[in-house]
Amino acid sequence: MSESRDESTPATPVVELSYEQARDELVALVARIESGQVPLEEAMTLWERGEELAAHCQTKLDAAQESLDRSTQDGRPPDGTAAEDPDD
Repeated sequence: MSESRDESTPATPVVELSYEQARDELVALVARIESGQVPLEEAMTLWERGEELAAHCQTKLDAAQESLDRSTQDGRPPDGTAAEDPDD
């Protein structure tokens, strides 16, 4: 996450984040916790947020994988166009 969030600014609800936003925030949270400069109480709050972010990312990845699996089962590429017949 490139921008630093002011602690007084409420965090965006996890469900409103894209995969990339959630992943970037999770990376930043892990770095803050691992720095050892965060008080225990705050580290626990960050950990809980990190758990939500990780679950959100996993849900997004699972949905993408399911979409790809469905597309390949249907014989169509993931973009929805018709697959080319190799005999043509």
